[in-house]
Amino acid sequence: MSKKIIIIAGDPNSVNSEIISKSWKKIIPSLRQKLYLVANFDLVNKQLKKIKCQIPIYKIKNIDENSSTKKLKIIDVPLNFKNPFNVTSKNSRSYLTKCFNLAHQLGLNKNVKGLINCPLNKRLLDKSKTIGVTEFLASKCLINDSSEVMLIHNRKLSVVPITTHINIKNVSKRINTNLIIKKIKTLQKDFKKLFNKKPRIGILGLNPHNAELLSSSEEVKTIIPAISKLKKKGFKIYGPLSADTLFIENYKKYDVVVGMYHDQVLTPFKSLFHFDAINITLGLKYIRVSPDHGPAKDIINKNKANYLSLLKCVKFINSLN
Repeated sequence: MSKKIIIIAGDPNSVNSEIISKSWKKIIPSLRQKLYLVANFDLVNKQLKKIKCQIPIYKIKNIDENSSTKKLKIIDVPLNFKNPFNVTSKNSRSYLTKCFNLAHQLGLNKNVKGLINCPLNKRLLDKSKTIGVTEFLASKCLINDSSEVMLIHNRKLSVVPITTHINIKNVSKRINTNLIIKKIKTLQKDFKKLFNKKPRIGILGLNPHNAELLSSSEEVKTIIPAISKLKKKGFKIYGPLSADTLFIENYKKYDVVVGMYHDQVLTPFKSLFHFDAINITLGLKYIRVSPDHGPAKDIINKNKANYLSLLKCVKFINSLN
């Protein structure tokens, strides 16, 4: 029996129904059969009608229902709403929590190949906006040592931020040698599992020009000790590298570039590759991926949403053994 692929519909106030519909139309029938959407059926139905981007959908109660339908199967999650693209924050937060709790349980099912979550406003998961889906699902998997990894991936390059959704003023306080080592160990273990390859890892410093390697710098006190320890364990890791020049050409030497904070690696990556990427969480009890963009509220109902990243997510999970 083919393993199932679970898609979490994500933020109600978004282009998610549009990118789901557009992706569905590009997927071959045999792959469509594997897809299950965790969402409110009425919401998706009304959104698709409103944006004139309809696809056949079918309501089910759970993934064990015996259905040979050729429609997109929707595991119905309760949601109160009046306007399908203007759901209140309170109702959206409750809805998303239910969706992710259900998806987490489904992810643990041996008949499920992996999870894909569509974009969302992170404040709907955490009011402080200090965690994203990566950290939320890590907590659901009882991972409390910050060893989970956010990997932004395409065929040419992957990038990893050591810290994710925290304010820039807190980065230097957050990074330490043990955290870097834990993240790199998770990265190498799961990268080998997913791509059958031991990665060449380039690691960036924190400061401009690596603070000229002053003895008081984070490079000397924190990053270089982590690199030295990992090299002794056989990791192919190089650095600290200077962030201001690496992405001109030298990034091609590495499978993965690791930075100290979110925008240090995601800004140049997106400048180079735009939507040609997926977000993979490493270190969980299951595979979780997502499109590498946000909910794009500014283009709702304008038929401008780019579906390619979601389509890549579906094809990526389907390609796994």
